[in-house]
Amino acid sequence: MEDAKSLRSNFIWDFIDEDIRAGKNGGRVHTRFPPEPNGYLHIGHTKAMYVDFVTAQRYGGLCNLRFDDTNPAKEETEFVECIMDDIRWLGFSWDGGLFFASEYYEKCYEYAVDLIRRGLAYVDELTQEQMREYRGTLTEPGKNSPWRDRPAEESLRLFEEMRAGRHPEGRYVLRAKIDMASPNINMRDPVLYRILYKEHHRTGKTWCIYPMYDFAHPIGDALEGITHSLCSLEYEDHRPLYDWVVRVCGFENPPRQIEFARLNLTRTVMSKRYLRRLVEEGYVAGWDDPRMPTLAGMRRRGYTPEAVRDFIERAGISKADSVVDLALLEHCVREHLGDIAPRAMAVLRPLKVTLTNWPEGRTEDIVLENHPAHPEMGVHTAPFGRTLYIEQDDFMLNPPKKFFRLFPGGEVRLKGAYIIRCDECVQDEDGRVVELRCSVDMQSRSGSEGAGRKVKGTLHWVSAESAVPFTARLYEPLLREDGELGEEEAVDRKDFIARLNPASLNVLEGCMAEPWLAEARIGDRFQFLRMGYFCKDPDDTVFNRIVELKDSFKKAIGK
Repeated sequence: MEDAKSLRSNFIWDFIDEDIRAGKNGGRVHTRFPPEPNGYLHIGHTKAMYVDFVTAQRYGGLCNLRFDDTNPAKEETEFVECIMDDIRWLGFSWDGGLFFASEYYEKCYEYAVDLIRRGLAYVDELTQEQMREYRGTLTEPGKNSPWRDRPAEESLRLFEEMRAGRHPEGRYVLRAKIDMASPNINMRDPVLYRILYKEHHRTGKTWCIYPMYDFAHPIGDALEGITHSLCSLEYEDHRPLYDWVVRVCGFENPPRQIEFARLNLTRTVMSKRYLRRLVEEGYVAGWDDPRMPTLAGMRRRGYTPEAVRDFIERAGISKADSVVDLALLEHCVREHLGDIAPRAMAVLRPLKVTLTNWPEGRTEDIVLENHPAHPEMGVHTAPFGRTLYIEQDDFMLNPPKKFFRLFPGGEVRLKGAYIIRCDECVQDEDGRVVELRCSVDMQSRSGSEGAGRKVKGTLHWVSAESAVPFTARLYEPLLREDGELGEEEAVDRKDFIARLNPASLNVLEGCMAEPWLAEARIGDRFQFLRMGYFCKDPDDTVFNRIVELKDSFKKAIGK
């Protein structure tokens, strides 16, 4: 990754530069990445991760990893471990330390008790429905709860009883006493604590009351000495509450919250709630399904961390919401793989070719380069024999003009090998071509004296005798484009389930590859010549297509 100090500035770094010039925090910069462990990280979280970790790197500061685990109903240790794996995969490290919001439960409780004593919080017993009614609207102020002026002693007693588990869920909540007429709805006596009888992934059954995110989060930031709390734009309206919490809790030099626009990607689901639904209802095979925008899914598909970081840098950090074309991400992946992926031959839809004049039992080793631009990556050999496979699409019975592949009477060169001519095609009873019988120009081997004879087409191939069978999984975006929706579906445009792309996964069985690919390890990436970039999947004998070779983004920008 490019050195953080050399990257172009953005408005967040401009703010931090102002703070440093003003002498705030003694010039210290300390950020944190605070995911909630209620699901897998997706590409949208990568932007937040990038902002937090790269900002700390730029200023020679520290970045913490803190799990904001304040909702035991949805949080699991599995998600904690996967999030840590994702961060490491992207090349970041939490040099500021590893923390959990649950570590601060006792401190949060103490701060809450202090607020009650000072008349800044009270125990309320309005139902959720009543609370919504009393809250008001964007144009109308809220109304005070009848329990708002409850004596502090009574609120303290009830709050202690809540902690002791003496009341059912929903019976009481602890609310801040701020301003029910505030134009910012978040400041209209927000809930600070609720009763929740759920076992926590770290604290077990120790607690049955849990702080709300808007209360625990600023306290966690302040306790850890965070100087700049960087978060997505959805928290901009929460900033006054953030500032109120750290102020009334008495923190000196409180963190400064700065918001940036979220990453939105075309044809992609970017909500953990929706992603969870895809998993739980079986629309995908799991959180790491290669169609998912989760980092686990992207890693399994074969995306590289370098490409993902490059994408985030190119997308940029801004204050205004925007939607980034998925094609840019694929362009970054394709560009990086083009430089690092060794080349190999694989046939996805095999068509048998018999070389009629090739001696029975004869095999030659064809030497092929692993990468045309990197001779240091070496070479490999591909056995060439009497029976081969080519792509079905590389043959046509009645080709149009400028079809430079194989047809009856036509000639092509086989990559690194010989020129062949199609003399006969064998069809089944349905008229499908099942075999080509071809003759070889025995003097035309690549690299020989006779290799100078030119033909217009060059095809990839694999030897039938030594080919390695595999299954190819071809992926397309999860969602269809608006233009792909029928008129009858117009009413469902906002329903992401109705927009799911039925062609997002195409499984091809019976594919054939060069024998050296039998040694491929999980995660190994290759360019299958003319077919795209592929990655070895954890499922045995499966290769996932990472991206196609064609670059729609480059075409769109005129390159």
